[in-house]
Amino acid sequence: MDFGRLSDLRYVDFRLPPDHPGTAATLARAGAPQPPVIFVGCPIWTNKAWLGSYFPAGIKDAELLSYYARQFNSIELNTTHYRIPDAPTVRKWKAAVPAHFRFCPKLPQSISHERQLYNADDLTLTFCRAIEELGPNLGTAFLQLPPTFGPESLPRLERYLLDFPATVPLAVELRHPGWYTDAGLREAVFEMLEALGKTLVLTDVAGRRDVLHMRLTTATALVRFNGHGLVPSDYRRADDWAARIADWLAAGLQTVYFFVHQKDIMHSPLWTQHFMAQLTARTGLALEPPCIIPQPVQGSLF
Repeated sequence: MDFGRLSDLRYVDFRLPPDHPGTAATLARAGAPQPPVIFVGCPIWTNKAWLGSYFPAGIKDAELLSYYARQFNSIELNTTHYRIPDAPTVRKWKAAVPAHFRFCPKLPQSISHERQLYNADDLTLTFCRAIEELGPNLGTAFLQLPPTFGPESLPRLERYLLDFPATVPLAVELRHPGWYTDAGLREAVFEMLEALGKTLVLTDVAGRRDVLHMRLTTATALVRFNGHGLVPSDYRRADDWAARIADWLAAGLQTVYFFVHQKDIMHSPLWTQHFMAQLTARTGLALEPPCIIPQPVQGSLF
């Protein structure tokens, strides 16, 4: 994730902002308590740097997703941003993962970036029909709007969300700074998303602290975390996120999707191990972190 990435972190305040006042109210309205679920994942599964550690050495490309799903229980599915998958591809994905695994597909860039929600109904229906074939393995789809999609397009966004198929859970990521600079507009957008049952994405990235608004608009939190190579602030942020998520779960949060972005993919499992240990300590939930797997050792005659 290059959005908001900085090379110089000396002047970044990485502390999590206080919750927006509307978050507690949203969680209080979430309804009857349900057993909470936490999904943690990465943006890709073809992490060949993990061969010989988190993946067995020598496995075929077709096996990577299956082994990824043994280390993480979710995926930020970026491949759908570039093309709508065909039915055989979706069936192959579904067959490769266990029942508890969740895919979170990103809407195609043809909808979000090229058409910017104009005349996108047909493409949207095609996309939704495709990913609905994932069945119970479908998590929350998310609409990542480009930095050029600003507040002047609010009516278009509202119309699109009103028409979006109700059968597919949806989260929205707003990147244009204008969504957050005007307090009145910001509150109107929060309330609109809550009324429509759409989740507003939280992005924790160094160069854009405004997108870390801490406003939950549904009983689902979708967090995109951008790390910096296991520097001390990465671990402090892990602790802070574990504490905040534990508070939200106690207040009524039902589902968490937490996606880990690290520039070096080898850092993602290590950071996640620490993060999930903190979550387990604070929530009591049995979470299985990624771990290095035993590798077969070739025998010797002597």
